[in-house]
Amino acid sequence: MTQVFFYHGASDKIAAACALIGGAWAKRKPMLVYAPDQAVADSVDRLLWTRDQLSFVPHCRADAPHADETTILIAVKLDKIAQTERLMNLSRDIPAAYQRFQSLIEVVGQDEDERLAARERVRLYKEQGCEVRYFDLNDR
Repeated sequence: MTQVFFYHGASDKIAAACALIGGAWAKRKPMLVYAPDQAVADSVDRLLWTRDQLSFVPHCRADAPHADETTILIAVKLDKIAQTERLMNLSRDIPAAYQRFQSLIEVVGQDEDERLAARERVRLYKEQGCEVRYFDLNDR
């Protein structure tokens, strides 16, 4: 069963997501970042290149020729991607076939509409039998 981790209260959702991605990379753990909104995918890509000069996070788009050799992938679609360990969802919807992943990471900002959509996803994940854990980013 997929474990779901909600990181909520992020003042900057993309920066919080990139910090979590950086943490996964530091431990050499693979992560697939699902960002179906092209602008969000571009923002994550850009920030991973520029966030800190001493902490580069090797990454690429899931459709890049060298994607199968890269630990951190950014995807606008989830089909045809073999990675199944860790999925980060940066959409407002439940990702299709999320159950094939060992863990699912949700990053939620402070916008009220975004928070309401996240609460609905929590309800649906729990209905489907997932264990959901919460981490408050307001204190960071």
